[in-house]
Amino acid sequence: MIAARVAATELRRLTSGTLRSAAVLALIVIPSLYSGLYLFANEDPYGRLGEVPAALVVEDQGARTAASAGEPARTVLYGDDVAKRLVDGDGGFGWVETTKADAEAGVRSGRFDSALVIGPEFSRDLVSPGRFEPRQASLRLITNDANNYMVATIAGQIVGEVRDSVAQEVGTEAATRFLSGFRLVHQDLRRGLKGVRRLSNGTGRLLEGLRTAERGTATLRAGAREAASGAGRLSSGVDRLAAGSSRLSSGAGRLSAGLGTLAGRTRSLPSQTNRLASGAREVAAGNREVASIGRDAASAARGLANRVDRAGRVLRRQLQALVADGVLTPGVAADLAAVLDLAGQPVRDAAAAVTGASRKLDRLSRGSGKVAAGATALARATPALVRGIGTARSGAARLASGAATARSGVATLASGARSLSAGNQRLANGSERLARGSVRLRRGGAKVDRGVDELTTQLRKGLKKIPDPDRRTAEATARTIGDPVRVADDQLASAGSYGAGLAPFFMSLAAWIGAYVLFLLVRPLSSRSLAAAAPAWQTVLGGWLPAAVIGLAQMAVMFLIVNVALDISAADALGTVGLLALASAAFVALLQAFNVWLGAVGQFLGLVLMLVQLVTAGGTFPWQTVPEPLQALHRILPMSYAVEGLRQTLYGGDAAVLARDLAVLLGAFVVGILATVYAAYRQRVWTPARLHPELVL
Repeated sequence: MIAARVAATELRRLTSGTLRSAAVLALIVIPSLYSGLYLFANEDPYGRLGEVPAALVVEDQGARTAASAGEPARTVLYGDDVAKRLVDGDGGFGWVETTKADAEAGVRSGRFDSALVIGPEFSRDLVSPGRFEPRQASLRLITNDANNYMVATIAGQIVGEVRDSVAQEVGTEAATRFLSGFRLVHQDLRRGLKGVRRLSNGTGRLLEGLRTAERGTATLRAGAREAASGAGRLSSGVDRLAAGSSRLSSGAGRLSAGLGTLAGRTRSLPSQTNRLASGAREVAAGNREVASIGRDAASAARGLANRVDRAGRVLRRQLQALVADGVLTPGVAADLAAVLDLAGQPVRDAAAAVTGASRKLDRLSRGSGKVAAGATALARATPALVRGIGTARSGAARLASGAATARSGVATLASGARSLSAGNQRLANGSERLARGSVRLRRGGAKVDRGVDELTTQLRKGLKKIPDPDRRTAEATARTIGDPVRVADDQLASAGSYGAGLAPFFMSLAAWIGAYVLFLLVRPLSSRSLAAAAPAWQTVLGGWLPAAVIGLAQMAVMFLIVNVALDISAADALGTVGLLALASAAFVALLQAFNVWLGAVGQFLGLVLMLVQLVTAGGTFPWQTVPEPLQALHRILPMSYAVEGLRQTLYGGDAAVLARDLAVLLGAFVVGILATVYAAYRQRVWTPARLHPELVL
């Protein structure tokens, strides 16, 4: 086969001689050197950040936290906590604690790549929300892009992580205090609910006492009415007694006058003495009636006074109960007791006056009886009356004097009865007002009781709405509030290290570089085969095969170095080798086409395309971050698909994506071969430009 013979001839040419063999060996090693050195240098740069010097300045003066929610105040030094976290190894860089001036000078001179300054107000600003004087705490990061741009970016990320860690710690502590405050509010509200329950019980007792007081005032009002009725009857009886005493006084006067003329009228003495005896008996009967009325009045007055006293004692006990329950103050209770004493005093005075008058009426009744008996005896002893005219005249004079005294006593009794009636009227009016006040007080107590019940209901509802977590739940809730979001790292395909993450890019770039340098030694087409008018496609394959064989060797050596020496293992080793072989074959075919079509210009174009694909393949940053014109190149240049395909085979990605990448690379190979075949077909005719090219590399 012509293609095989042409390829064998070219390989013999390339390996004939020591220098040529060494050159071929160098061509095989160049991609491995390129990718191997780059990957070795970038194996784990983040793990070596501890070698990067960075200054740490701690000026924090500390602060006192506010005492709240049962937590005592304490002194905190968050700046020292941050410094300890950074120096102990969580800070990435090799932190060196120093002064602010030395840190700034060190960053400026390059002795430190960056510096972190924790100001004197750091802790005070962090605890300021607890005093309701919120201020944001700040960390000052000093960088110098003249030292290294990436250091500034990494330092910003490290400080951001420190900020998040401090915010989580402070937020968790604040949330803990906040939830502790909820627990205390819940406990206080529960104690308040118990107090309201006790108040409800007190209002119940108050209502019962008010009902008792209302019943007592009703009893007092009934007694006052009864006393007023008795006082009316007493006043009527006293009026009748006054009329009888007036008649007695008049009769005694007439008796005295008649005794004066008795001596001259002795003949009519028996009839007159009989009339006198009859009148005396009538007077005695009237006096007995008056005495009976006086006793009834005295008994009624004493009963009224006793009821008033009993009612006063009941009301005093009720007032004492109201004072004990806190409804009335001792001063108000004393004033009400004084009013009760004042209201009952006229009743007691009237009862005493009626009792005294009743005793006098009893004495008057007994005296009238004696007068009647004497008059009867006088009538019987009429014959002896003459002898006792003088004595009778003297007795009549004494009788007139006694009647005058009785009349004066009856006047006093009438005055007492009027006072008793007035006092009873005042007592009745006061009892009415007291009854109305008791009703209003009972209604007000009922409203208070309903208000207490409503307050109890609302407090129960509020108690249910206020959380009361236990300590474990409160701590878990505080941690969640302080750090509400947890990112679950669910990697569908993992590179494992920074160097492994860059491997697809550097290996693809090395495959292009390896294909590019091949045509510095390998001839893209055999001039002899063209001159012999061999089929174009065989001539093209004869020129492509030597470069493809060397390219396959390049990929094999590079895969071994990456997999064994650099320990970047592939999830699909066979797929990785196959993809590298196809990518190398496609790159060789494309670069062969450039060289066949354009010669030295095509070789330069291969270098330009390498540089373009360096920025469009998306090997480091996502390709979507490049400007739009370069994004269009990313979609059509083959290295983009080589990088993407190697990511699938190295990390264990999507087989469908890998199949698409393989199809694109295969298409690039076919396009390169066809373009070269067409160029070879045209170059079977020699032109002066081909014999004497303008530019030769």
